[in-house]
Amino acid sequence: MNALESGMQLVAWYKNNARRLPWRDDPAPYKTWISEIMLQQTKVDTVIPYFKRFMDELPDVDSLASVDQDRLFKLWEGLGYYTRCKNLKKAAQIVMQRYGGELPDDYASLLSLPGIGPYTAGAVASISFGLPTPAIDGNVLRVISRRYGIKENIGKIAVKRKIESLVLDMMPKNEPGTFNQSLMELGAQVCIPNGKPLCQACPWESSCISYKNGWIDEIPYKDKKKPRRTEAKTILVVVSNNLVAIQQRIEGGLLSGMWEFPNTEGKMEDGQVQEWGGKNSLHTVSVVPMGEAKHLFSHVEWHMIGYLVEVNDPVHVPGWQWATLEDLEHRFALPSALDHYKSMILK
Repeated sequence: MNALESGMQLVAWYKNNARRLPWRDDPAPYKTWISEIMLQQTKVDTVIPYFKRFMDELPDVDSLASVDQDRLFKLWEGLGYYTRCKNLKKAAQIVMQRYGGELPDDYASLLSLPGIGPYTAGAVASISFGLPTPAIDGNVLRVISRRYGIKENIGKIAVKRKIESLVLDMMPKNEPGTFNQSLMELGAQVCIPNGKPLCQACPWESSCISYKNGWIDEIPYKDKKKPRRTEAKTILVVVSNNLVAIQQRIEGGLLSGMWEFPNTEGKMEDGQVQEWGGKNSLHTVSVVPMGEAKHLFSHVEWHMIGYLVEVNDPVHVPGWQWATLEDLEHRFALPSALDHYKSMILK
């Protein structure tokens, strides 16, 4: 079986086994773009309700380009990696200015937009515009390296180019988008990243070099991830009647521009929290421990301890904003790292 026949075999499998997903029902460029950005580092089942809600409120490029940032963050709340949605808005504004509100129908122009890398550009170009462009992500690197028994580091540019060339050889030119999606689907459903792959359900079982040679557990080869650094934090949920203090993170860096509870580096004891309140001119009524929590980012790990700090009056503190609990629930987006503490005051 040659490469093209192998690709056609995979497309046939996909047509019989593909999951029904909302962005596949109508592969319009805007919908494909939004879904692919949401799916980065995020599971399909998690993305589905977010995608539907996003489309209901921001159904086109124009509405995305003009949405208020706080509202955009609220729609994104819980998906994480908020730089993704900030880049969505930046890209939408460029599309409005340069392309009349319609995503460009060529790979190079798509690639020039903020937040769109080679994979997303290839996915949109092939799925929505029918262009024979590869869409190489982690799933595809794993599937193709196993299929061809590639015992080289998939993190290297030369190896990625080799895999891209193999994908192009297999791609039916009349169905490039379907083929790219079939590779993604095979990687998500059969040739899975964690756990034992379901080789008996794979259409390439008989032609997979890694399966034939018992290399499945060895491939793909890749660099070991660097260990995350840890940061200790004290989260201070300051409340006064129905109001809670929040502050906005500075632009640039982790969780850029997002709202959060006041916090300090290191873990404080109750007495230190009282002192902190005094330094901020807060008339503290009570300090109640809210327990510990941990959150993993890609390169850093937060180890947190929280305190509910009740104060007499919502005094002015530079950088703070006093929000109602209703605003906290429906208007302001807080990072999921703070879910433990947010949920405790919204009960």
